[in-house]
Amino acid sequence: MSNRYISKTSKSKQLHERAKRVLPSGVSYFLRYFDPYPFYTARARGSKIVDVDGNEYIDFWLGHYALILGHSPPEVIKAVKQQIENGTHYGTCHELEIALAEQIVKMVPSAKMVRFTNSGTEATMYAIRLARTYTKRETIVKLEGGWHGGYDALHIAVNPPLDVPESSGITEGAQKDTIVIPFNDIEEARNKLKNENIAAIIVEPVLGAGGGIPADKEFLKGLTEFCLEKDALLMFDEIITGFRLAPGGAQQHYRILPDITILGKIMGGGFTIGAIGSRREVMEHMDPLLYERPKFSFHGGTFCGNPVSLTAGLTTLKLLEDGHISNRLNRLGDKVRNQLRDIFEKRNMDVHITGVSSIFQTHFTREEVKDIQSAFRADRAKLTEYHMYLINSGVFFLPKKIGVLCRAHTNEDINKFLLETENYVKRAK
Repeated sequence: MSNRYISKTSKSKQLHERAKRVLPSGVSYFLRYFDPYPFYTARARGSKIVDVDGNEYIDFWLGHYALILGHSPPEVIKAVKQQIENGTHYGTCHELEIALAEQIVKMVPSAKMVRFTNSGTEATMYAIRLARTYTKRETIVKLEGGWHGGYDALHIAVNPPLDVPESSGITEGAQKDTIVIPFNDIEEARNKLKNENIAAIIVEPVLGAGGGIPADKEFLKGLTEFCLEKDALLMFDEIITGFRLAPGGAQQHYRILPDITILGKIMGGGFTIGAIGSRREVMEHMDPLLYERPKFSFHGGTFCGNPVSLTAGLTTLKLLEDGHISNRLNRLGDKVRNQLRDIFEKRNMDVHITGVSSIFQTHFTREEVKDIQSAFRADRAKLTEYHMYLINSGVFFLPKKIGVLCRAHTNEDINKFLLETENYVKRAK
């Protein structure tokens, strides 16, 4: 399989050798690396990406799940071109900040006020600071397998073994006020937290890096009730689920209202962005006109509210607002998950398919996958083999990562993906 890949990607191999001289491991983000080397993209449009060797791939990675409209959607490209003529970065207030904030407030049930950041990691960092400011407490709770970016206080218990740090250079002090609880086990979570005075619980309603595993609705309801009992804040990290599961995100899908919502990815329309949304009494703690130092929660950044990102985001959200796109993708996601199950079951291969809405993942295991521990007990080498087979066949999943759907995916794209999965299963058996 590697030989086939190498034979098709000679220019990418040359670029990677060049990249290793100036970029650690030859990439800008190690997540994008896979053996023997990643291919290098030359252009992308719709559901397809084309590498420097001319190979075309149907894309289910979609820019880290950010491109719900597909690559280079014409509506976004047109709006961005117009904005660039007016300026790429102001560093002053402008009307687009208001317009996108109003659009988010209109769509996201928990958001009554908004602040913009440059990435999801930034949004998470500032949201944790805001929660601590509002509650006057320090302890934060995260879930096993939850990925919230590279922020020190949450860069823990992402991948098994959960007690091994995710990175060097993070001090014990940065993580001493973080408690980790199991995913989808409310009784164990309650037992672990019953004597703790916590500021907030942060949870992905669907684990992303953790394997595309949806939270049980009763689990999320249990976290909500626990936070109410403790006068703590429930935080939804909707960087992946926001505007994907429904126009209002996972909170609309589950009908559960968090205290703070963290947004990113889709909201940027293909450009870098993040945001924090909450009710007014929480968000106003970011206002130094109301709360003097040190009682206010600082937030800022040179490119916060960048007009190009906001233009792309506003255009995207207006297209998603009526729910037509997410409803279609949800139906298509159900079809994909069901047909994947059928393909593997007919060949008596043990798999468990996870996901919800337009998110899906294949786990090579007999076991029901409900948390990060069961996800990692699956055969992850087999998953890499499957994804590399698809890449060689013109279907792109970043190896071992979840897949998502976009508006640009056609029935032909889906049928090609399912056909190549059937071919893989026949070959593997």
